[in-house]
Amino acid sequence: MVCLPLGARPSLAQGSFGQPANSNAVAQQPAKAAEPTTGAAADPSAPAAVPPVVAGSSALPLATDLKGDRPRSDPSVLTPAARQLPEALQPLLAPPSLALPDRPAQVRIQQLRPLGLQEVETLAEVNNPNLKAVASQVDQAQSNLRAQISAWYPNINLTTQNNFPALRNNYSFQNSSTGLFAPTGATRGALVGAAMNIGINWDLINPQRVPQIAAARDNFEKAQNQYLIALRDLRLQAAQAYFDLQLSDEGVRIGQESVRASLVSLKDARARFQAGVSTKLDVLQAETQLARDQQLLTNQLSSQAIARRSLASLLDLPQDVTPTAKEPARVLATWIPSLQESIVAAFAFREELDQVLLDISIANSNANASLGATQPFLSIVNNFGWDRNNGQTNVPEGQSINFDNYAYSLDNAIGLNLRWTLFDGGRAAAEFRQQKQAAQQSRFNFASRRDAIRFEVETSFYQLLQNNRDITTTSREVISSREALRLARLRFQAGVTTQREVVDSQRDLTQAEVRYATAVTDYNKRLAELRRRTGLDQVAICKPPALTAVKPAVDPATQISIDPQPLQPACQAEVRGPGGGVPLSR
Repeated sequence: MVCLPLGARPSLAQGSFGQPANSNAVAQQPAKAAEPTTGAAADPSAPAAVPPVVAGSSALPLATDLKGDRPRSDPSVLTPAARQLPEALQPLLAPPSLALPDRPAQVRIQQLRPLGLQEVETLAEVNNPNLKAVASQVDQAQSNLRAQISAWYPNINLTTQNNFPALRNNYSFQNSSTGLFAPTGATRGALVGAAMNIGINWDLINPQRVPQIAAARDNFEKAQNQYLIALRDLRLQAAQAYFDLQLSDEGVRIGQESVRASLVSLKDARARFQAGVSTKLDVLQAETQLARDQQLLTNQLSSQAIARRSLASLLDLPQDVTPTAKEPARVLATWIPSLQESIVAAFAFREELDQVLLDISIANSNANASLGATQPFLSIVNNFGWDRNNGQTNVPEGQSINFDNYAYSLDNAIGLNLRWTLFDGGRAAAEFRQQKQAAQQSRFNFASRRDAIRFEVETSFYQLLQNNRDITTTSREVISSREALRLARLRFQAGVTTQREVVDSQRDLTQAEVRYATAVTDYNKRLAELRRRTGLDQVAICKPPALTAVKPAVDPATQISIDPQPLQPACQAEVRGPGGGVPLSR
């Protein structure tokens, strides 16, 4: 049996995706390459790590040995997200992010667009705003990393003094010994010129530079992993929303069939009552069952409308488009890997575990950066100054200023600057301990996340087995309930039973069909969850049923049109007692 990806997606190139199932397909996954922990080395004074092996258990490898201390994100383990829509889906491109309707006509539904599962996933990958926001966070983390790498390069600053250029005028005088101003003691001046300074500062020794760059690089890897996590979650949400829509469509179909059956039963009961071979009780029971089925249809129609708009919100479709399910609800595939293979694959491919390892590395880098604050910083400095002025100062009153007179100067200074914090009150040491304690907390979080991942896989796997059995049992229940309803109608028409038996058989059939549709939907949901939680795509696609081109013959007596019921205000539709003003109570 050949394993095919669910939803006809292309098989992936790494790991065991798209390969035939075997017992070693998951256990022999290559470990992600480790990377030197530059700037994130563990400190001897850090708290001792919890022993990885407990008494009575087999020796397990450490995650740092399998994935490395600073694991890199690996987009090759996941099918890349679609970047653009195919031509057939171009009209469903998301509206601008800041678009906001302001008229009712702009939100009135003009089109019902049938979509398949693969089309829904493509639309979600291209249109979903949350995925776009996470992709923007990756770009932000990359820009932050580039900003931190700039610490290896010199800083060159250009500054100007007293504006550039500037005109400076001055006037001065002094009083004489008699207390009167002496005209010959007054002087004035005017200068037109400019000055600037170019400073170069290059850190030769910066103890915080390497750990800060290492922390920024790990944050960038975390952002890339977060994008992969968001992409997996989005595909799961899109598939589950589509399965919910299929279930609501099945509910509407079941409700319509139930209403038609109730109309047939009511017609038969009234005919027998008018013929005098049945009682008024049979008619009332048929009317009661019709009311129940109409309520069921109303509920399913509401659920269908909500499921359609929920999917439209997830896909960020245009405001006047509502999606519908083009494919009927059916079992899509069979999960091939065993439970143990699924668990090991989840540990190997889940980016959530890599995130925790990166948190440990970031905490260690921040700890080293905290210690670096009390270590010496050495930088080379070069300052170049230029100044030119035209004009004169201290010119006696009455004489003109010669602007051809100028002064010109250049100066350059180069040297080393040393900065060393000898005492900071223990601040750096306290921040170092805090970051090391945060790294220890992340180690505990890793153990908790590992156990949670295993429990998620086991829960989905066991529920998949349960839903598989539910499909088998509910399918038999539907077949037997249909036959029971047919026999009950024949018995009622022959006069050997009452309308109660027909009503009960019809209710049993409706409930059986609802349970069967729910079992199929839950099975497909668990299958999608296993794909999301394990990273595997080893499924055997079920062959769709072979349907003939000829429409099967139906009984005309059961094909009764369902007339639309007018919607009355709730205050006019409530049940009242015999007095007319008191609600009816038991």
